[in-house]
Amino acid sequence: MLEFDDIQHILLMRVPALTGRYEFLSFRNTTGGRTWLSAIREKVQSAAEVRASVEQEKRWVTVAFTWNGLRALGVDEASLATFPEEFRQGMVARAEMLGDTGANHPDNWVGGLASPSLHAIVILFAGDEAERERCVTEHNKFIAQCSDVEVLSSLDLAAVPPFIYAHDHFGYRDRLSQPVIEGSGEVPTPGSGAPLKPGEFILGYPDEAGPPANLPQPETLSRNGSFMAYRRLQEHVGRFREFLRQNAGTPEEQELLAAKLMGRWRSGAPLVLSPTKDDPMLAADPQRNNDFNYKEMDPQGYAVPLGSHARPRDTAANMNRRRMIRRGATYGPHLPEDAPEDGVERGIAAFVICASLIRQFEFAQNVWANDRNFHELGNERDPVIGNQDGTLEFKIPKRPIRKKITGLPAFTTVRGGAYFFLPGIKALRYLATVGDVR
Repeated sequence: MLEFDDIQHILLMRVPALTGRYEFLSFRNTTGGRTWLSAIREKVQSAAEVRASVEQEKRWVTVAFTWNGLRALGVDEASLATFPEEFRQGMVARAEMLGDTGANHPDNWVGGLASPSLHAIVILFAGDEAERERCVTEHNKFIAQCSDVEVLSSLDLAAVPPFIYAHDHFGYRDRLSQPVIEGSGEVPTPGSGAPLKPGEFILGYPDEAGPPANLPQPETLSRNGSFMAYRRLQEHVGRFREFLRQNAGTPEEQELLAAKLMGRWRSGAPLVLSPTKDDPMLAADPQRNNDFNYKEMDPQGYAVPLGSHARPRDTAANMNRRRMIRRGATYGPHLPEDAPEDGVERGIAAFVICASLIRQFEFAQNVWANDRNFHELGNERDPVIGNQDGTLEFKIPKRPIRKKITGLPAFTTVRGGAYFFLPGIKALRYLATVGDVR
């Protein structure tokens, strides 16, 4: 049985937020970090609390820590050594393997995210801007009283209009496909696969391979926790629109090209079920919008190119051990369709939640997003989030002659990232008092 009262809500629930804020913190000493955590943990809601109050609440708070942050809180070296190597090293040290080179390199990241002094993140999701500002003011007052805690940077979040459904700045519908955890009470939609063992996402439970193993110690710290890979991706909206205009003629042809890049129409309708035109009614129907299989329905990629962003869905081995939970939001102002590029940064600031950063998140980045020869394509990377340097291709299968676009530009740039440990509720209490004499 899942211990809903000890699991931070972000792991199991998506809250109805339209805005929010991320704050990235550094602890100057252990006392400062623990003092801050002792107060903020009272604001952190469990999955059980949010399930019972989600209709009434307007704000939801999550707290997580880097490996350096756990050390700054006073976790001893023996315990720190039991955490996975990739988490101990951190995202900056893993940059080349993740494809974070060139413009994406950590040297170009903003907000102190590449600094070893990054210790914690506070994630605030809010129902509206007024509630966000109220919470920010409240936290700022507390930080001002806690002189040994520094805010390295912050990022304000904002949903992209129109607010009919969640979508990114490119216009693609989001939040369509998420794994269902066994015991969560959720029922998978058709095509989403059977519920997965909770240990794929939550530490201390059996996973698809069997009983839990190699957990960080002590168990009090790791149980009901997870790992989060944070990625801040700038979306180059003007560049994307210009690419569509240059490589497709009519507005209808441009929309089809956009769908080929993603694997879905911007409405969210799957291209494999509606290959020639958009179908918003299909997109809005959760009983149909995920009910497809690439391997059997489109093995050659005539509907969805093998190199498209969504293609790895069911065409890779061991898929049940590669699934991830995605949370996050958009940031920056909306760029109207008829407006030129304005130089203002906008994008997605998202979290990938998983029990194994190396098996789940890092595999997806290294193989699915950035392996030039994934699916034996040769000289292709994920057209949306892969590291594009202007030398790669995007091939669209078509009879009698396929279309090949060369010199694909980068539509996104990594502006920051980090690996965080997401403790359970009891573990937050443990971290606030670890090492204290009782």
